[in-house]
Amino acid sequence: MLDRTGDKRQDFDEDSWWTVHRGDSPVVATAIHDGHGLRADLRSLIALADEERLREEDPYTAFIIQDLVNRVIVHRSRFEVDLNRARDGAVYVDPLQAWGLTVWRDALPHELHEGSLVLHDEYYRMLRSMLLSIERRHGSFVVLDVHSYNHRRGGSTATPSDPEGAPEINIGTHSMNRDRWADVLATLLETFRRFEFQGRRFDVRENVAFQGRGEQTRFIHEYFPQTGCAIAIEFKKFFMDEWTGEPDFEVLEALRALVASTVPDLVKTLDARR
Repeated sequence: MLDRTGDKRQDFDEDSWWTVHRGDSPVVATAIHDGHGLRADLRSLIALADEERLREEDPYTAFIIQDLVNRVIVHRSRFEVDLNRARDGAVYVDPLQAWGLTVWRDALPHELHEGSLVLHDEYYRMLRSMLLSIERRHGSFVVLDVHSYNHRRGGSTATPSDPEGAPEINIGTHSMNRDRWADVLATLLETFRRFEFQGRRFDVRENVAFQGRGEQTRFIHEYFPQTGCAIAIEFKKFFMDEWTGEPDFEVLEALRALVASTVPDLVKTLDARR
């Protein structure tokens, strides 16, 4: 999580899995890759330096969603367990699962592998319970599944990815029933595209860099096919230096305001469907 006066995220003890904020709204935001924590029995086994892990995590996404009353912030690193992968691939054991990175010094013992999957199981139990409660209260809901992605993989001074294939904001909708949720998606896209920052509007496109194939959106659409609309949102890391972790607070504040601005319009769209 972001400290507004610096570039360090808040530290959580090794027993802290996630933080849930619950309020009276049908709109939920999640930052499931924001975390950097590792439990104690894994620290001596991981082959990656902290900065290598940080580069593939999604720092500051918790900051971006902090104005929503319903939000879930995960404190554990995706290198312990990736909550946006199916259970059988949620613990990285092969470099092909992890951007070519060798995550562990040696093969991870079975009991430690299974210990990490406990978080995966418990997270989805928690999420389903939370969304059932919101469904009972509001009838339907929208989940904004917020992530970020790298665009300077060659180094901090390297030429960034071609903007043609790397929009500032990528909306992923692969598992969505487009016919059912077309109005909700249109509302989100319209709100994002009309937001102005430094005299311009963000480059917002659908299913370009990513298609929204993650486990969380799939899970929500499977268990709440009639009432739950989950939208994957990938912010290109133009709000930070992805190699040093240094944030650009001006851009982050704008993205925070952008996400908050979607809530009234999304609520109005859901209300109109009743």
